[in-house]
Amino acid sequence: MSYLDRIAECHRWDPDAYRPFTIEDVTVGRVTHDLARRLADFPKVFHVAEAAVGLVPGLADFEARSAAMHEVLLRFRDAGDIPHWRDEVYPVVRRWGDAPLMRMERAAVPLFGVRGFGVHVNGYVEADGDGIDGLRLWVGRRSKTKQTAPGKLDHLVAGGQPLGLGIRENLIKEAGEEAGLTPEVARRAVPVGAISYICERDEGLRDDVLFCFDLKLPAETTPANTDGEVESFELWPLAQVMDTLRDTQGFKFNVNLVILDFAIRHGILTPDDPGYQAVWEGLRFKPSLV
Repeated sequence: MSYLDRIAECHRWDPDAYRPFTIEDVTVGRVTHDLARRLADFPKVFHVAEAAVGLVPGLADFEARSAAMHEVLLRFRDAGDIPHWRDEVYPVVRRWGDAPLMRMERAAVPLFGVRGFGVHVNGYVEADGDGIDGLRLWVGRRSKTKQTAPGKLDHLVAGGQPLGLGIRENLIKEAGEEAGLTPEVARRAVPVGAISYICERDEGLRDDVLFCFDLKLPAETTPANTDGEVESFELWPLAQVMDTLRDTQGFKFNVNLVILDFAIRHGILTPDDPGYQAVWEGLRFKPSLV
């Protein structure tokens, strides 16, 4: 196995299996051809054509679109087609910072291939030593009851980005819930960019942008989960993290990309390493995938 295997897992999908999902002629997602045929049963909500599926023009504002979509999604939920309903809403936008075109139940976002956003925090400790020997990374073990990737390895803090919260505000909330960090500590997290990918998963098409943060912690800080979503935390040498990432599928699929980005920024992976350019390019969308 190699780091490139982890990259490939996050870019594995078949564009020909989907057609665009649009609002006001703006492509905001992708739906399978099978789902498109089913959406034709709701002509007051969707205009279904071979080229694309769009909300009907009569749904002309945020509230009208959101309400109409919610009624359809409730029908799908009651039919068992949207398991793990969350009662949490995401904004439907193409780019972060745009005005949301509507809101959507989080569990349905991959069904429509709508772009999702999240925050991921690399919680690290500096130790004696240079390079990879001088870094430790906090690794969480996800609860076996989690709806997504149960029992997988994860970051110190990570979470989806709901409607109505700023990125920093969400980070502080998640840091308190997942790792027991105070707002004062969480505010020290430094924004370091974003990674993005499209891939097919059991829940649907994941078109995600993850805003990444580095949080340097003192050695005496010990995270403690408060919401039941993390079984345990361990402070791993970065060499152990990188070996596990490369040789196993122990980490949650998208966590791999955020750690690889961390390794590049901290000089752990360098241009002299095999596959460096392919790893670097694989952390963001390729133009052909947009």
